[in-house]
Amino acid sequence: MKTVAIIVAGGSGKRIEGNLPKQFLMLGDKPILAHTIEKFEKCDLVDEIILVVPEDHLDYCSQEIVERYSFDKIRRIICGGKERQDSVYIGLKACYDSTSIVSIHDGVRPFITPEIVTGSIKLCQQKKAVIVAVPAKDTIKRVECGLVTATLDRRELWLVQTPQVFEYKLILEAHKKAREENFVGTDDSVLVERMGCEVSVLEGNYNNIKITTAEDLLVAEKLLKAEAGE
Repeated sequence: MKTVAIIVAGGSGKRIEGNLPKQFLMLGDKPILAHTIEKFEKCDLVDEIILVVPEDHLDYCSQEIVERYSFDKIRRIICGGKERQDSVYIGLKACYDSTSIVSIHDGVRPFITPEIVTGSIKLCQQKKAVIVAVPAKDTIKRVECGLVTATLDRRELWLVQTPQVFEYKLILEAHKKAREENFVGTDDSVLVERMGCEVSVLEGNYNNIKITTAEDLLVAEKLLKAEAGE
């Protein structure tokens, strides 16, 4: 079963100041995106990687990420679309027909582990759709116009991360259907859910944060030092 990882790094990084999009900012001795790719390179079940990056950073990514760090599994670097969902769809269309499973991951989640990548792929080999998530720790309330309208049972609530792993034909069909109906989801699994397909959950790791703000980058630096035992 051929498994392709689509690493989505097409964002402009407007919420973090600087000349480079956030996925190319340094985290320790390497760019954030390089840390992320490294985890998929180490996973034996991943056969190849497709990178989706901003159009004006294709050459930069090729030279400063792929070539500099000698990543072997990257087969294509392609430019993303306007929204994340567009970028994922472009990545899916770039897969060969021989692809069986796709693992879709945010390029700015560098603390995913090869073990979780492997576990999610193995579960998808049994099921058709898998998300990585962690149980909610905090009490969550529904608020409208500044007023609490409900307190949700956190025992039923999970915080969704990536990777999200799918049978290739299923997620491609789900994206095509969403485009036809002008539906935009907050993640890929909701596109599958609306087709009536069950989505399985693999418990992940709270360290698998998405680096979106300058504050996230500070947290990431501390996590990296903790990983190194500093």
